[in-house]
Amino acid sequence: MRERISVSLGSRSYDIHVGPGLIVEAGALLAPLARGPVPVVTDSNVAPLYLQRFVDVLGAAGVEAKPIVLDAGEGTKSFRWLEMLVSELLATGVDRGGLIVALGGGVIGDLTGFAAGVLKRGIDIVQVPTTLLAQVDSSVGGKTAINTAEGKNLVGVFHQPRLVLADTDVLATLPERELLAGYAEVVKYGALGDADFFAWLEANAAKALACDAEALVHAVAHSCRMKADIVARDERESGVRALLNLGHTFGHALEAATGYSDRLLHGEGVALGTALAFRLSVKLGLCPGEDAERFTRHLRDVGLPAEITDITGKRPAPDVLLSHMAHDKKAKDGKLVFVLVRGIGQAFVSNDVEVAMVREVLG
Repeated sequence: MRERISVSLGSRSYDIHVGPGLIVEAGALLAPLARGPVPVVTDSNVAPLYLQRFVDVLGAAGVEAKPIVLDAGEGTKSFRWLEMLVSELLATGVDRGGLIVALGGGVIGDLTGFAAGVLKRGIDIVQVPTTLLAQVDSSVGGKTAINTAEGKNLVGVFHQPRLVLADTDVLATLPERELLAGYAEVVKYGALGDADFFAWLEANAAKALACDAEALVHAVAHSCRMKADIVARDERESGVRALLNLGHTFGHALEAATGYSDRLLHGEGVALGTALAFRLSVKLGLCPGEDAERFTRHLRDVGLPAEITDITGKRPAPDVLLSHMAHDKKAKDGKLVFVLVRGIGQAFVSNDVEVAMVREVLG
């Protein structure tokens, strides 16, 4: 019950391994890539669960692991923590020809990937994602970044990993809300380019979210395969890769407006943002209303937010959200860029949406 997906980028190609028990095999997979001490960066949530086991597995393969434990949470994706991490990495003695491991969710993967990309002008990294969201999205494709007060992921570099190990066993320890947040990125793939996959998810989401091994491996591997194909065609997001941002223009603005807090997890923002993208597409006469209703119904069926009013606390004002959108890194020539849909599985990019229409959807 293992899948191996290749991200085809010439001399920088790499494999994504998906399946149960991969952490146990990490030593054999990483030893050929390691030279000298290997920093293993994780956070305070993941460390008690997997760090010692991971260090022991590497040690048994002759790899000297140097653990670095950071605070958990979106707030760690910052200049302050980047500076601290770089200092910690330098203290391990890792050299330019060495290897760094990111063991954790999207925050650890993004921050560590960024640090690896700029440290000594680039050090190889292996991503070992421990959340569903990281396994199907942030660990694949080489996007790394930190947040600023102006918005999410505005400072970063493209730095492809040497290897991705997505051990589906670790997902069983995720809180239900975190697992659901990751599922938002899974269902996004069906919405943007694979109607058959979306239909499969409608029938099998309950099994996957209950951590049924076969369903979970299929959901993760299919998502990774879709992303790998898009990244291979458009590594730097000059064309088709922008489709992966379905829901993100809305979602990132909602995250910023809620202070990157527990009020709205990233995946929840993507789910809600994708629902809003469907509604905007319907309002623009591009998408059948029944497709938008079908997508929204699926979000509700699995327990994801589908309305702005589903966010706890004070509702973010439309003008505040539009202000955050104006700072979005996808904005071009002063125009907001949206991924819209003509139906389930039929996404496209548009920079020709009137602000008034967006405001109506946010209202």
